[in-house]
Order: sequence, then C-alpha cells, then structure tokens
Amino acid sequence: MSDLESYYKVLGLEPGASLEEVNQAYRDLAFVWHPDRLPKDNPRLQEKAHEKLKELNQARDRLRSHCPNDSTHHQSQPSRSQTQSQTAPSQTPQPKAQSRTVPPRYHYYQPPSHAQPPPEQSSHSKAHSSQTWTRSPQNESSQNPSYPPRYTPPDLSGANFSGADLREKDLSNRNLSNADLSNANLSDTFLHKVNLAGANLGGANLFRANLLEANLRNANLQGANLIGADLSGADLRGANLKGARIGVSDRLMVKLTGANLSGMIMPDGSIHS
Repeated sequence: MSDLESYYKVLGLEPGASLEEVNQAYRDLAFVWHPDRLPKDNPRLQEKAHEKLKELNQARDRLRSHCPNDSTHHQSQPSRSQTQSQTAPSQTPQPKAQSRTVPPRYHYYQPPSHAQPPPEQSSHSKAHSSQTWTRSPQNESSQNPSYPPRYTPPDLSGANFSGADLREKDLSNRNLSNADLSNANLSDTFLHKVNLAGANLGGANLFRANLLEANLRNANLQGANLIGADLSGADLRGANLKGARIGVSDRLMVKLTGANLSGMIMPDGSIHS
C-alpha cells in the first residue's frame, strides 16, 4: 500500500477522493476523537485520542498538498500520453523537473502543554515523522529558498457574515473578533479556539457547533440557537445570551465544562455571578 493510499485509509476514504471530501472526513473524525470529548480520568482513552488526532492531522495535510483545489480538477488534467502527443516532433523534449518532498503544513491541533518534544532525529526520519512538531520554516527558508511559508489563516476581524451559510465549515483558530455573524448558519461548524470576542451572533444557528476553548467575551448571542453546542473551556465573560436557546424544557443541552461564565447574561436576563 502506498503512502497516499494509507492516508486515504486513515480518513476512511477511497483513493482519489476530492479535497472537499478530505476536509469533511477530517472534521467528522476530529470531532469524534477530540480529547476534550472523552473522560479526563481515563488516561488510556486520552492517549489514544491524541495519537489518533496526530494521524488525522498528518493524513489531512499530506492529502491537501496532493488533492486538487476542487473535485473536478483531477479529471481535467491531461494524461501523460496526451501531454507527450501534443509535443511537436521538432521540439526538443524538456528535462523533467526534479521532484521534492512537500513538507507538512501547520497543524491546527496542538499537543498538550505537558507533552515533551520528540528527541533529535535525522533529517530523513524527521520528514516522515508522525509527530505534530515540525521544523522551523524560518530555518528551512534560509537553507532552501523554495520552502513554502507557513500557512497563516486570514484575519477576519470585523468581517460581515450576516446571514451567511457557514455550516460544517472549519473556522478553528480564526480571528473573528467584532465580526457580524447575525442570523448566520453555523450548525456543525468547527470553531475550536476561534476568537469571537465582541462578535455579533444574534439569532445565529449554532446547533451542534464545536466551540471548544472559544473566546466569546462580550459577544452578542441574543436569540441564538445553542442546542447541542460544545462550549467546553470557552470564555463567555460578559457575553449576552438573553433569549438564546440552550435546552429543552428544564434540560440543559449545551456543554459548558470548564467554561468561564462570569458576568454572562443568562437566557432569562439574569446575570451569572
């Protein structure tokens, strides 16, 4: 089995799956295997979850560098025989470009703070390591000018997404502070460690959204649908949840484990002390 086939297998996909299928499979599996969703008092499951996420991160990043930008791009690429047949007989064949290994991209998932970096390895073993630690792009750039820069998500602070359909999108680690997301559809959206400080989420649909460790300080969540949302470890200080849906009857259906609720305006209008 080739390396690419093994990466597809990790994500439960058939070889040749589109980029959208790769991203969707990663989001689904990362949601299932995230350590924060498993019992903290079970070290065996926690360790297994961390290892599983490392595998998912590596598979996603390698397939992202291999997959085309859309699901139809690979069908439009000419085959090797077609390319050769288009070359005129009088033309001198051009030398083949030397292939190079594409280094892994930045991983959204970070190892726990208590974890120690792996021991020093040879340059060959580092390139194929399954660890989430990567070599410094600055050092690589000085040695190899062709080394691609580390991917940095765009700053979306103050952006207008009012009424936008963002369901099932991966917006983890993004800066959406003071953004307008009123009445936006964010159901099943991956918002791990997203910065939504001061953002307007009034009337937004956050059904089953993953908001682990999100910054929602002073955010407006009036009338928002939070049924099934996971807000474990989130900062909700000063957030306004007046009229927000957080459960059915007297049953709370929002996960708030470790969340900071100091000064938060509750759905009934009272202020959490």
